[in-house]
Amino acid sequence: MIDFVRYIVEALLSLAVFVMMARLLLQLTRADFRNPLAQAIVQLTNPLIVPLRRVLPPIGKVDTASVVAVLLVAALEVSVQHRGPWIDLLDWLDALLRHIARMLLSIYLYGIILYALLSMIAPGGYSPLQSVLASLCEPVLRPFRRIIPPISGLDLSPLWATLIILALLNVPGMWR
Repeated sequence: MIDFVRYIVEALLSLAVFVMMARLLLQLTRADFRNPLAQAIVQLTNPLIVPLRRVLPPIGKVDTASVVAVLLVAALEVSVQHRGPWIDLLDWLDALLRHIARMLLSIYLYGIILYALLSMIAPGGYSPLQSVLASLCEPVLRPFRRIIPPISGLDLSPLWATLIILALLNVPGMWR
């Protein structure tokens, strides 16, 4: 029974980290927050971010409240996932930073794959998800498009971006 509860808690915390990171990434990429999907993300994250904003002012274009919210929720998730005896602070911080980096790469991996699939299924169409994914993925895909031209109108930038992200996710010893 305890493993079941632990699994549910870890899954909910993982979803919370995902939503907090999505909000931060959408802010950094200047996504359209009138989009229904972006509005849902804002409403889900406001209970934690709004109180933090009262204490933490933004630094330039970076919303420090969102950054701290990601760090807090990810720290809670890493703490729950760690099942052994207490580890020292440096090991815990290392685990936290690795977890955040891995989550960020995973968000971009699945976002780019979904964005590419949606562009093949409904090219030129509009959906709230496609709009959010365009805001998120285009800054990553743009450098690839400069280097790799389309072949017969087929954009290969998502393929190369996902290959590089997968290579980073599979670097031996990097994610311990």
